[in-house]
Amino acid sequence: MASFVIDSKMFCNQYGTPEMRAVFSDEQLVQNWVDCWAALAEAEESLGIVPEEAAKHIRECAKWENMDMDSIREGFVTTSHPLMPQIREFERVCGKKAGGWIHWGATTQDIMDTAVVMQIRDAHKIITDQVKALLRICLERAKENKNVAMAGRTHGQHAVPITLGYKIAIWADEFGRHLERLEEGESRYLTGQLAGAAGTLASLGEQGLEVQDRMCRILGLHTPVSTWHVARDGFAEFASTVAIIAGTVGKIANEFINLERTEICELEESFSMGKVGSSTMPHKRNPMVCENILATCRIVQANAVLSYGAMIQEHERDMSFWQTEWSYIPQICIMLDGAMSMMKEILNSMIVRKEQIHKNLYMTRGLIVSERVMLTLGQYLGRQDAHDVIYEATMKAFEEDRMLKEVLKEDERVTSKISEEVLDEVLEPMNYTGCCHKMVDRVVAKWESI
Repeated sequence: MASFVIDSKMFCNQYGTPEMRAVFSDEQLVQNWVDCWAALAEAEESLGIVPEEAAKHIRECAKWENMDMDSIREGFVTTSHPLMPQIREFERVCGKKAGGWIHWGATTQDIMDTAVVMQIRDAHKIITDQVKALLRICLERAKENKNVAMAGRTHGQHAVPITLGYKIAIWADEFGRHLERLEEGESRYLTGQLAGAAGTLASLGEQGLEVQDRMCRILGLHTPVSTWHVARDGFAEFASTVAIIAGTVGKIANEFINLERTEICELEESFSMGKVGSSTMPHKRNPMVCENILATCRIVQANAVLSYGAMIQEHERDMSFWQTEWSYIPQICIMLDGAMSMMKEILNSMIVRKEQIHKNLYMTRGLIVSERVMLTLGQYLGRQDAHDVIYEATMKAFEEDRMLKEVLKEDERVTSKISEEVLDEVLEPMNYTGCCHKMVDRVVAKWESI
């Protein structure tokens, strides 16, 4: 029986994907544990610590399907220990002779931590692929809409003209930087753990560091420089990166929600007959998917905060905060993956209402290019005096609901310096999109080879 949206048969695909859920499944976690023990035995066998036959048998038995999952689950309740039931179960599967070498020289947290890192490694690959896909889609949408002039908005108000391609290129550039963050962080948080009881590797003597290195290399993980039992900055960095990516995805969803407003109606998430916006208002075409994405991203960011608290640990071991990682890491990875999957669909099938975009561009009847008029007049009066003149004109045009040009033509301070022909050119919003198209080209040039 499911009790959480991630596991719900009804809602699970709104909050994650089967691929990412599999990474954090019980079966995969158990598999990670036994893989850790097999790698440890193999590393120790290569140094003459564990008999060759025992190490080989441990490797052969290291399959989650061999384990009695019910017995493990019941053992957790009986022992109040997060790993001892699995050690006993794996020993049963391997038999006493080989099983007696399982977990040799390790401590519980070594195996638990490394198994979580293996989950993060697999999740990291999925997240990286999703970010790459979103980057590519954004680059395509940016190129397609490079010259679609639209109203730029600051503080919720019309500012100066931009292009839709410029807006989307900013999203693309963010995804590109996220790829850099993911790549740069690998060496810091995709790091294995083998350190023993208090992190000193005393249980393995002079061979401890060599066993550690060999075990990590077998698992395809980086070898730590020092013990990180109570140094959780790696997980905090990963969680932070996940939260930052969620911020970009959530921002895009929020932009669609706002630009899909009835009064704006410039962008819309895809629509097909059968999609229902309201149970009581049949006309509604609500941005339901984007709202789901935004909600999910907020959950991701809220849960990622737990990683900072988990950094405050006591002495050489502190399980009270360590255990929060088993909860927040799966949630933020699964939910981010779900949000990104939905966002791919949004961007792939987005509706661009160019006629409405054009209409809105002229909505303020010239006010949207007041900066350009001011700068043109400023060449004669100086910037600040020109600002005062155009401020008066724009406020009058706004209050009287008139064309800015009409008001400007009544002001001798303007007409004595700027001809009507020049004024017409200056007041055309399409002529004031600045370097938008060049910035689109720069973003495309930087990331299109990804």
